[in-house]
Amino acid sequence: MPQKDPCQKQACDIQKCLQANNYIESKCQAVIQELRKCCARYPKGRSLVCSGFEKEENPTLKPGAK
Repeated sequence: MPQKDPCQKQACDIQKCLQANNYIESKCQAVIQELRKCCARYPKGRSLVCSGFEKEENPTLKPGAK
């Protein structure tokens, strides 16, 4: 049986918050921060729901950016 994702609850909380707030991300910043904190507690690759945040940590410069 696969192990439960340690940050699944926070990911679900984000979805609930977004749905309740007409997908206005700014109204869910506290919940999003909780997921970021959870992701920071586990090694890279341990949580599937954190993979988007892991990619976000090393953003590539957009063309024309300085």
